[in-house]
Amino acid sequence: MDVELPLERGAPHFIWYGGRPAVDFLNTLRERWRRSIELLIVPDDLAAWLVESGLLEKAPRVSAEDLRHARDLREAIDVCVDRTIRGAPVPTAAVEEIDRWLPRAHERGRLVPSGGVATYSTPPPPDAVSHGLGLVALDAAQMLGTAERDRIRICDSKTCGVRFVDRSPAGRRRWCSMKACGNAAKARRHRERAR
Repeated sequence: MDVELPLERGAPHFIWYGGRPAVDFLNTLRERWRRSIELLIVPDDLAAWLVESGLLEKAPRVSAEDLRHARDLREAIDVCVDRTIRGAPVPTAAVEEIDRWLPRAHERGRLVPSGGVATYSTPPPPDAVSHGLGLVALDAAQMLGTAERDRIRICDSKTCGVRFVDRSPAGRRRWCSMKACGNAAKARRHRERAR
């Protein structure tokens, strides 16, 4: 990712290589290994991410405090992902941070008769931002709390660091994207062989 810093907005730089909302959420802090490029810069970035991820239909009003909470949740998920990848125990505090968001993911839908058929609907959540972040936490819990945790990867490119879920049949995917890092690695190997 060739980005000139500082960024005014992060939303134009979102990537969707993660394979799950929780992992895509982690990728809103890019290049953790080098420059730590924050993509949740202003509250509107979080609102845009929640809509672009498909978790919310409509952009919510996001406060500076919501943004801070979102970053805290993101880092708790990342600590768990990083420790899981390394085979180290996950910290209790990070697990508790994810867990405290889970109740906010649930909707109270209603089944009501309408014109001779039943219709299921859910009212808009009273706090859409908390609900969206609760859905991120729920996705993280379902990933970290199941065997899918063994498919979490960090891109093998030394200049990337994007997190993703390996859904390849053999479970040997190395790159966040073959179009980006995979092709660059293949081209580099080709040039080295040609020399």
